[in-house]
Amino acid sequence: MRNVVGVGGVFFRSKDPEALSLWYETHLGINKVPKDMEQAPWISEGGVTVFAPFAEDTDYFPSDRQFMLNFRVMDLDAVLAYLREQDITVSREETMDGIGRFARIHDPEGNPVELWEPENS
Repeated sequence: MRNVVGVGGVFFRSKDPEALSLWYETHLGINKVPKDMEQAPWISEGGVTVFAPFAEDTDYFPSDRQFMLNFRVMDLDAVLAYLREQDITVSREETMDGIGRFARIHDPEGNPVELWEPENS
């Protein structure tokens, strides 16, 4: 049997795809989709990727959203300090023993984005 070896992309609808792509590039360092061979795509570092369908009545992320992005970070404190300097609200900071530290932000269209610093990073 052949298995999936990684996430190849995350695709979702946006009111303003160009502006939202720029926000993710500016604040989280995720390169825009290349339009030619001269532009570099975003290449993530190897590590854990969790694929987790949640119950439809979960309260882990807003009920008006069908998905939540989760990005691994190496230094959550530094990332949060930068985001706060950019006037991005940080919420729901927590630590899960054996898993790591988490914080939540929302992109300009209200999509929840969870930042995760794995415990052994």
